[in-house]
Amino acid sequence: MPKVKKSRGAEKSGAIALADQIQESDTLRPRVRVKSRDTRGQHEDTYVDERLSRKILEQARIQQEELQIEYDLTPEKKRAPVTVLGPDNNDGDSDEEWPALGEGGENVSDVGFDSEVAVDADDEKAIEIFMSKNPPVRRTLADIIMEKITEKQTEVGTVMSEVSGCPMPQLDPRVIEVYKGVGKVLSKYRSGKLPKAFKIIPALANWEQVLYLTDPESWTAAAMYQATRIFSSNLKERMAQRFYNLVLLPRVRDDIAEYKRLNFHLYSALKKALFKPGAWFKGILIPMCESGTCTLREAIIIGSILTKCSIPVLHSSAAMLKLAEMEYNGANSIFLRLMLDKKYALPFRVLDALVAHFLSFRSEKRVLPVLWHQSLLTLAQRYKADLASEQKASLLELLKIQTHPVVSAEIRRELQNSESRDIEVGLPATVDMD
Repeated sequence: MPKVKKSRGAEKSGAIALADQIQESDTLRPRVRVKSRDTRGQHEDTYVDERLSRKILEQARIQQEELQIEYDLTPEKKRAPVTVLGPDNNDGDSDEEWPALGEGGENVSDVGFDSEVAVDADDEKAIEIFMSKNPPVRRTLADIIMEKITEKQTEVGTVMSEVSGCPMPQLDPRVIEVYKGVGKVLSKYRSGKLPKAFKIIPALANWEQVLYLTDPESWTAAAMYQATRIFSSNLKERMAQRFYNLVLLPRVRDDIAEYKRLNFHLYSALKKALFKPGAWFKGILIPMCESGTCTLREAIIIGSILTKCSIPVLHSSAAMLKLAEMEYNGANSIFLRLMLDKKYALPFRVLDALVAHFLSFRSEKRVLPVLWHQSLLTLAQRYKADLASEQKASLLELLKIQTHPVVSAEIRRELQNSESRDIEVGLPATVDMD
């Protein structure tokens, strides 16, 4: 007997009569709809509290002031051009300030690139005492190029003419004409792209001779900045050092001497030159100190770059070692203090050379500037735990000879209330200095 298939409706309804089903379908069933809580309205209705609003408005005001200064939109003060050599195109670096040299030094924290760097007259006179009375004659790129050309013409040219019968090759007249034209462009350069002929100079074997054709002394400050970017990136360290020493440094010193401040583009060029720190120290800082004519104003401006830029410890250590061993002039104290303030982990050889540098003044009869005492105080503050007990005892004896009414007492306190390193064992040991 076949099975009777049950309808699905019957299973669900449980065999409800058709009339009952029709009556149930006529009545409407209310649908229960659960609404999800709308959180958007709550976010729209909530307000920022007073404290957070004040912080937001303060940050917005600071950003607005920075934008006004960056794009020179301040209506009440119009910036005058720093020099006639180039425009004062300001960017983020132009708002930075030069560091203060502390008590007794020249506080230039409020001095920008548009204002003259003020120096203390007493400190300037004290530093002039240690300046060289017979400074060496400054050699420019033109002098060296002409000397090389004369030397080559007399030596190599004679040999080539005698051996091969042909004279020494000279620059093509068309090349000379092109690069003299490039020099005219750089003498009026303000912004934009540089000539392509100038960009290939670092790749030439006789780049110094070709560069001399462009007459670097007539470049604008903006052109000097662009040239420093190109040469620091494409030349090797030794060649970059020659460019810094023969072209950039004389221009910087002349600008400071004439305007009592440094053009913004030249200051940026000095910072870009630190792309090769070894060449920067050998081509700018060390020659300037060795000349014996570095003024207090020049030391403040150049030293501010050491404060703002990050320099590898090895290059700074070598520079400090060289400064400590050379003949003293007032600028040495400024550069030594600024590099000591960077708190490097200096090798013991450098620390020993610094201690020997200060101990060499035990027989000095001239009155030492305050900057000298400040640099000794910085050494005692930063590296007192790395000095040996014998070195501290010698420095304390030095303070009895070279004294300062304020700084010497602080140096003595730093040396006496600190641990010392044992030279033989290499372990710190507390030593009674009394």
